[in-house]
Amino acid sequence: MSEPDQPTPIADHGIIGDLRTCALVSTEATIDWFCAGRFDAPSVFGSLLDPDAGSWRVWVVDGHTRTTQFYLPDSAILVTRFLTEDGVAEVHDFFPLVARHEPHHHQRIIRRIAAVRGSVTVRTELRARPDYGRTTPDVEQVDGGCLLTAGDLRLGLTATHDVEIGDDVITAELRLEPGEEARFTLHVLDDDEDVPDEGDVEGLLDATARFWRDWLAQSTYTGRWREMVDRSAITLKLLTHEPSGAIIAAPTTSLPEELGGERNWDYRYVWIRDAAFSLYALLRLGFTDEAESFMTWLSERLGEDHDYGDGPDLGPLRNLYDIDGKVPTEEHELDHLRGYADSRPVRVGNAAVDQLQLDIYGELIDSVYLFNKYGAGISLDAWDDLRRVLDWIVENWERDDAGMWEVRDDPRPHTTSRLMCWVAIERMMRTARQRGLPGDLAGWGEVRDRIQQRIVDHCWNDEVGAFMQAESSEHVDAGVLLMPLVKFLAPNDPRWLSTMKVLEERLVSDSLVFRYDLGQSTDGLDGPEGTFSLCSFWYVEALTRAGRLDDARLALEKMFTYANHLGLYAEQVGLTGEQLGNFPQAFTHLSLISAAMNLDRQLG
Repeated sequence: MSEPDQPTPIADHGIIGDLRTCALVSTEATIDWFCAGRFDAPSVFGSLLDPDAGSWRVWVVDGHTRTTQFYLPDSAILVTRFLTEDGVAEVHDFFPLVARHEPHHHQRIIRRIAAVRGSVTVRTELRARPDYGRTTPDVEQVDGGCLLTAGDLRLGLTATHDVEIGDDVITAELRLEPGEEARFTLHVLDDDEDVPDEGDVEGLLDATARFWRDWLAQSTYTGRWREMVDRSAITLKLLTHEPSGAIIAAPTTSLPEELGGERNWDYRYVWIRDAAFSLYALLRLGFTDEAESFMTWLSERLGEDHDYGDGPDLGPLRNLYDIDGKVPTEEHELDHLRGYADSRPVRVGNAAVDQLQLDIYGELIDSVYLFNKYGAGISLDAWDDLRRVLDWIVENWERDDAGMWEVRDDPRPHTTSRLMCWVAIERMMRTARQRGLPGDLAGWGEVRDRIQQRIVDHCWNDEVGAFMQAESSEHVDAGVLLMPLVKFLAPNDPRWLSTMKVLEERLVSDSLVFRYDLGQSTDGLDGPEGTFSLCSFWYVEALTRAGRLDDARLALEKMFTYANHLGLYAEQVGLTGEQLGNFPQAFTHLSLISAAMNLDRQLG
């Protein structure tokens, strides 16, 4: 196995979770990322960002070992296999989930280790380092197991085999004969809770597998790429916070977009943009329960009044929120952590919360329109809140902003921001007509048409033959791939076909798509980044709508080759195929679902 201080490739991980938090498990069966309680809590196992920040390792002691990894079919139960000349061991990792909306959910990670062929000697080492590696817990033997305490955090470990406590590390070594197994359970405890019994692990494993199978059975997708779509759907589900209805962008922080660079961000929050697109994907697949829960969460944000004091008017919504719907605290750096592959800084919080990003309103209102079409529909109170939001858009759509890529440079008149403001007004008008809801349709229509003309007059570059990144800009941006997807332009419109040609020349590299031509356009940060997988799947969908079905199918199949061994994607793909950025990324998986469904429909 690799040395503990060598970073495991980002792609060499699977995700397990309980719809409240998650853990990443490497192909060597090391849990190197886990935040107890909820996604945005400080990490307990953080060796993904620093080898000294805690982990839970399992390995076979003797002989050369090869490992493989897969999920039990239609589930989030992860299996890591150790193959040696003497035998084969399997590690089943999962968070128990037995029913939807459990009122008294007990969070725990179960690791079931079994000898499935021959005899194997297995060793495990649990090294908890709470608070992002800044704390070493007190560990003591108690009735039924071990108790780990650090401030307000209390964890309990139960096991079927003896463990040893030494130097604040819990270890065990055991010989498993064919058919034998060992079980270790890490419990997240309440303030006054004792370490519980291990429980019926086999029963919990069966119940968890059944939970995921029953959930996935709701999917309406029966097309050509069912395995990839199903895995993406499960991944989106794992990124939902069931108690609140929130949908986070990714479960990790500061995994780099460039190895050794500064493009490292905390994505454990609810981005209005990302969540709105996720809502679209879940609705299209038939998962209305998740859509309704998120709409409840969103309705609470729409009904809030924000006081920005003497700061800029950032609008009726922030770009991102924490799981509870609160504005995150200030972005800060964890200087004590090395960062993944020495990529510093490691950040907690995200300063993008203080940016003006006008496009979020288009994505938001488009998702509400789809929820009204495919789901239960919005309430009159929510409609009144949306009218208030639209009034603000009508007054503010001409402002410069940070754009959908959240550039940390001077605000600009981004084309995609204008485009999505157009979408916001157009979808409100559609919804009002469909439901007979009150609204100033004539006034809205006048502003919608002004935005459309502004984009055509100021964002189109005759010399280049394309819609550009911003008004009067010389640079292109993959965000304009949304134009035919949101029905701003017909997919056979000459202006769009010309724009596609320019995007392919400047941003597309063998089906992989860059967000913008970073070598010529600044974004306020140093260094390059990988291709953006969301844009690559948007490209597939744009090809589909343009009728280039053979090209679209080839581009989609190529994108599938960049998935990891489990069908998971990070945010970006490097030019040599490595996964970059936070992992797994909701944006990528939701765009995969959309691209596959639309191409399937066109292929017939």
